[in-house]
Amino acid sequence: MNRQADIGLIGLAVMGQNLVLNMNDHGFSVAVYNRTVSKVEDFIADAAAGRDTIYGASSLEEFTGMLKRPRKVMLMVKAGDVVDQFIEMVLPHLEEGDVIIDGGNSHFPDTTRRTRYLQDKGILYIGTGVSGGEEGARTGPSIMPGGNPEAWPLVKDIFQAIAAKTDTGEVCCDWVGEEGAGHYVKMVHNGIEYGDMQLINEAYHLMKTGLGMDYDEMHEVFASWNEGELDSYLIEITRDILAFRDEDGEPLVEKILDTAGQKGTGKWTGISSLELGVPVTLIGEAVYSRCLSAMKDERVAASRILKGPEPSFSGDRAAFIEDIRQALLAAKIVSYAQGFMLMREAAREMGWNLNYGGIALMWRGGCIIRSAFLGKIKEAYDAQDDLSNLLLDDYFREVIERCQDSWRRVTAWAATQGLPAPALATALNFYDGYRCGRLPANLLQAQRDYFGAHTYERIDRERGEYFHTNWTGKGGSTSASTYQV
Repeated sequence: MNRQADIGLIGLAVMGQNLVLNMNDHGFSVAVYNRTVSKVEDFIADAAAGRDTIYGASSLEEFTGMLKRPRKVMLMVKAGDVVDQFIEMVLPHLEEGDVIIDGGNSHFPDTTRRTRYLQDKGILYIGTGVSGGEEGARTGPSIMPGGNPEAWPLVKDIFQAIAAKTDTGEVCCDWVGEEGAGHYVKMVHNGIEYGDMQLINEAYHLMKTGLGMDYDEMHEVFASWNEGELDSYLIEITRDILAFRDEDGEPLVEKILDTAGQKGTGKWTGISSLELGVPVTLIGEAVYSRCLSAMKDERVAASRILKGPEPSFSGDRAAFIEDIRQALLAAKIVSYAQGFMLMREAAREMGWNLNYGGIALMWRGGCIIRSAFLGKIKEAYDAQDDLSNLLLDDYFREVIERCQDSWRRVTAWAATQGLPAPALATALNFYDGYRCGRLPANLLQAQRDYFGAHTYERIDRERGEYFHTNWTGKGGSTSASTYQV
């Protein structure tokens, strides 16, 4: 039998299997290969049973021989060295003009390196973010492709067919940009995901520990929130988690150990923000909160020694729950504003031409941070594509102004009650810093110049002119170089 597949996929873990089934559902024939060949056999006999246009291969030579030219090979393998290993394994079986696609969570510099390396060999490379988890892969993920633009027309029909669609039918997949742009945008997506989850967890903690609410009450709160401005996948699943009961009838989440894991994309986002000098403070706090949660034994020991106030609440509980909702909404706006700030600076640094409204659209469906809220972000960038910060958009500015009093009450109350709310607080601190026309960094620059002769600029002189003062009369006039963010 002459089997000729539209695309091939290597890596039959759950995400890979679901993407194959999704492609096949949309009329594309798919060849599959896995280094552990028994997984191919099991997949063909089980999940892909009865599908005569999914072809299993027992070797890379057989696998690539099944592909229509130009060949399209998608890797769904662990990020890092494994991707490079598979690239080298499959290269001898490819020819000029063929396409390799990395659909894992690769670090964007690796994607840039691989794009350049393979271009020199005549192979087109795509590094694409795929978000939505197992369910998204099966029914429609958000797909963020970048790399060699010559490859995009060859895979566009497949990617856009299997991607999620908004309620109005818009496709949650489009070309992001050259080299590592696709994986960079996916990295920022994941960083924002860290921030969203931390904010939701802080709201949960304030209600549970601060207000003494039970799980049924919190379930009802999140259910109502999901019907309004906070309508989103993460609010929706939190609603469901709070209602889920273990076999003994008790809330299952109460039995889950409070130590959070992470796979690195939030950390990468924080590192990139430091390298580019962009204050993505909320995502940073979200990452550090996971790190603190991992110190479980140390925290338990410290809880027996370190004292603080015992939380209590005596006011209007319904009104304060509304305050928490508004605080969560305002902080969420800051989180996205910071993420888009970071992408803008990265695009400037890397020479990418990112479509910010298009990115918001790609996140409207299929992905973990999908929400109605993203439609407003798309509208903001569609109206003003050179918008420097989402906080300056009329809609988001008005929402923050409406929510600001609640936001301040919640963060102040959390501090007086000894309840940690780092993401809510750092978002507010960023907002106050961003709207402050004069910060105390003038003193900081004087301190730097005093001990290190690092120089400073003056408000009564042109920008770019630097001065050094001999503060003690003993330091002389030699100045040091300075690092500008």
